Amino acid sequence: MNWLKVHRGTAPLLVSFPHTGTDIPPAIEAHYVSSWRARRDADWWVDRLYDFAAALGATTVRTSVSRSVIDVNRDPSGASLYPGQATTELCPTTDFDGAPLYKDGLQPGTVEIARRRETYFMPYHAAIRAELDRLKTTHGKAVLFDAHSIRSRIPRLFEGELPQFNIGTNSGRSCDAALTRAVEGVCASTRHSRVVDGRFKGGWTTRHYGEPAKGVHAIQLELSCRGYMDEPDAPTPDNWPTPYSGARAAELRAVLKDILGVCLAFAR
Repeated sequence: MNWLKVHRGTAPLLVSFPHTGTDIPPAIEAHYVSSWRARRDADWWVDRLYDFAAALGATTVRTSVSRSVIDVNRDPSGASLYPGQATTELCPTTDFDGAPLYKDGLQPGTVEIARRRETYFMPYHAAIRAELDRLKTTHGKAVLFDAHSIRSRIPRLFEGELPQFNIGTNSGRSCDAALTRAVEGVCASTRHSRVVDGRFKGGWTTRHYGEPAKGVHAIQLELSCRGYMDEPDAPTPDNWPTPYSGARAAELRAVLKDILGVCLAFAR
């Protein structure tokens, strides 16, 4: 399973990267309208933004498979995480803007969705569960930090411009309030905007694993891309994604180091 990347750390912190992958099996890629469109909505460069996490002792779990193949941060039953609001499915058939991903008649059916769930979704979450159990056994509790990013303006999904830092805790149910305050406090100390449990309250990972009473505290951070990469008004194959720039990302990386630092302090 070379698409599943697990680094085992010793600190009581697990950082997951469900949407940084861009790999698409050729048999599936042939069914897409556009290979670029099938990769466009990745959480671009987020694993590079957090590449310091291992040095902090954190465990990291990442899939290199594109979210257009299967979104490992959706409910495996197919139930919507945001009933009544626009979103994408377990095996998305449209992109964030609502444009079709698949050629007519080639959308995945029930059998194919089940195959992808068994092939990718289940192993990814088995790895997260195993690592959380290991860390909890060693330390008594653990923090799961789910790392994301998204374009700042996507009218189909939300109005206006998204705040820079979007903290999700499933409306306070996935982690202790002290952890939420600590993460928000770091964000509040910057020049950037923030919100807790706004448009993004945490995906399936945050909601599924966050059990504060049992010692597992899960929190999601959705970054607006503008904080670390140039963001064109309208992404096209010629201008998106923009290249990763260490200089452009330096300010945000410093903030993210502080955020993981308070997560570790809470867990310890």
